[in-house]
Amino acid sequence: MQTNPLKRVNSDQKQEKPVISLFTATCIVVASMIGTGVFTSLGYQVTDIKSGFALLALWIVGGIFALCGALSYGELGAVMPRSGGEYHYLSKIYHPALGFLSGWLSVTVGFAAPIAAAAMAFENYLSPILPFFPPPTLALAVVIAISLIHIKNLKIGSSFQNIFTLGKGVLIFALIACGFFIAEPQTISFLPSGKDLNLILSAPFAISLVFVTYSYSGWNASIYIANEVKDPEKNVPLSLLAGTMIVMIIYLLLNFIFLYTTPISELEGKQEIGYIAATYIFGPSGGKLMSILISFGLISSISSMVWAGPRVTQVIGEDIPFFKLLAVKNSSGIPYYAVLLQLAISVCLVITSTFDAVVTYLGFTLTLSSFLTVLGVFIHRIKYPEIPRPYKTWGYPVTPLIFLAISVWILIFTFIGKPVESIAGLGTIFIGIIVYFFASRKQLAYSSSEISRKN
Repeated sequence: MQTNPLKRVNSDQKQEKPVISLFTATCIVVASMIGTGVFTSLGYQVTDIKSGFALLALWIVGGIFALCGALSYGELGAVMPRSGGEYHYLSKIYHPALGFLSGWLSVTVGFAAPIAAAAMAFENYLSPILPFFPPPTLALAVVIAISLIHIKNLKIGSSFQNIFTLGKGVLIFALIACGFFIAEPQTISFLPSGKDLNLILSAPFAISLVFVTYSYSGWNASIYIANEVKDPEKNVPLSLLAGTMIVMIIYLLLNFIFLYTTPISELEGKQEIGYIAATYIFGPSGGKLMSILISFGLISSISSMVWAGPRVTQVIGEDIPFFKLLAVKNSSGIPYYAVLLQLAISVCLVITSTFDAVVTYLGFTLTLSSFLTVLGVFIHRIKYPEIPRPYKTWGYPVTPLIFLAISVWILIFTFIGKPVESIAGLGTIFIGIIVYFFASRKQLAYSSSEISRKN
């Protein structure tokens, strides 16, 4: 009987005692979500959409999308509580090849691209204050520094994550409160009009939703570190749900404040939305101070992705002998080479890519991966009806169907509106197929030589 060539290695490897609490896991979800997108993407949305109601509807639809995804992922995270995320789920539900392709996307772009985008936004916010640093010096420095922190020690990385996430929360609520009570309101209306329905069903709305779903990306962050979470069957689903709901409320309030305090003409086509809005709220000096604070708030987003991403790479290394080097841990239990690989890819993206191209490319590829994962909730229930499920998707089957429908809508309109970035995403998948079969043949050759040697 032929066995799968990509069999698991190091299955008897000793697991470290889980040290991440529900609070920290929720912080990772919140920090992963509240990052670059909400402080940058509105400028791209108002280029084609001028309605206050339709703009807020974007963030409501994006929030529903993320919440339905979190509810669905929670079931898979509870029944398969192992680090690795989509790679682990798709390997078990469909086939190791499909799982590898999802993991390949996570390794090559899923975390490295948002890290690069957040680092570029960090530099855009900080460079007006520190103009003597040539680009992309600040972006590269923050990525390298945070990666070195997470290589050092898991507890140090956890404390670093919690401190910067809480600091970001205080900053955001201060900005929202001051926007309500200090700023002079604009004339924009947030009530629906007769044209809004057609606008919501239009291609510009769907393409803008790519930027919004990018802003919400990270709602699944805690599944990637499930091995390190205490009581993962309970705490992984709870962290997904709590984190996503908190962020949805924050995003609606933040975007309301941006539109309430700042003329749309000033936001159009701009990336530094937080800085522009803060200038209208606090004046030029206050705007510069807020720009510094926002740039440091992005650190927690970069940190959460630097933490989570290598755990996917590590699991691939544990399962596929060809990549076993990526499963090697240092004395502190950190997947050392996986962190360094992610750092190298992030640095390349910072140097070579633009922000909007990275976001569109990332949005298309990850939407495709999450679509297959949520579809896997249905398939897993059919294939394994007898398996105990500590958590079941709330609202099943409606909530996963909503997620799947919005995903298809995004994929179709993104491919039509942004074909170059979409084809680049499909090209990345094609390269992953080649790598998978190359690794398969290597392992088959290795297994055959071992059998011959023993005979």
